[in-house]
Amino acid sequence: MAERLVGKAVADAMKEELAKKVAGLKEKGITPKLGIIRVGARPDDLYYEGGAKKTCESIGMAYEVFEYPADIQQGDFEQAVAEVGANKDVHGILMFAPLPKHLDERKIRALIPVEKDVDCLTLGSAAKVFADDLTGFPPCTPTACMDILHYYNIPIKGRKCVVLGRSLVVGKPVAMLLLREHGTVTICHSRTENLPDVCKDADILIAAVGRAKMVKANFVKPGQVVIDVGINEDPDNPGKYCGDVDYAEVEPIVEKITPVPGGVGSVTTVVLCKQTIMACKMQNGLA
Repeated sequence: MAERLVGKAVADAMKEELAKKVAGLKEKGITPKLGIIRVGARPDDLYYEGGAKKTCESIGMAYEVFEYPADIQQGDFEQAVAEVGANKDVHGILMFAPLPKHLDERKIRALIPVEKDVDCLTLGSAAKVFADDLTGFPPCTPTACMDILHYYNIPIKGRKCVVLGRSLVVGKPVAMLLLREHGTVTICHSRTENLPDVCKDADILIAAVGRAKMVKANFVKPGQVVIDVGINEDPDNPGKYCGDVDYAEVEPIVEKITPVPGGVGSVTTVVLCKQTIMACKMQNGLA
């Protein structure tokens, strides 16, 4: 049986450390604050928001939700986002996306100050991540993948790392983070030839393609570490969720694997808080 890389253990350890950092900032008269921008009330947004609020509360961090109607007009929303960005009490900004189709999302994302962009929504933040500029914040999900690898003492330097998926949300940034730690990285996608063989060659396989149970037994080998980023409706169990990895097939073969649910997703809101605290320190000349 593979070792389960459970996210809760990672999250709990991170929260303990973050609570100490928040306490230290409060002693200086500074309280880190996350601003959450939400348009409408999509169930998935509300679910993630609830987790973020709970995490903030658990470590003593402040938050404020800026909620707007789903039919808000472009000009009004641009002004609202600019006001949140200019609010000196808000150190990190999370804006739920995608926005309603009548809004120009690219134009609105650009209004978020890069120094407060704690989930890499702007092109400026993405540029910093790709340029190895540590003042830029990577998206929370790929950062959570790295935090899991670190917590479980999984070496990255010199190892073959295969990333299945090339999105700007996970695939490309996690590849950059692995490169930053001297992994030898291959990015795969739907047009990669001999895809199972390429994945099987990895020491660390990160599945972030968004297809339920795509990674089967023929994609893996003994000794591998598998990080499953996917969260999909389980086609075999209506009402339940599964990852991009067919856990039942893969788990008996590999050495270590993250479960879904209970893996990467358990760490993402803690990363959001971690990056808000880092942003707060930088904005106050403490980093």
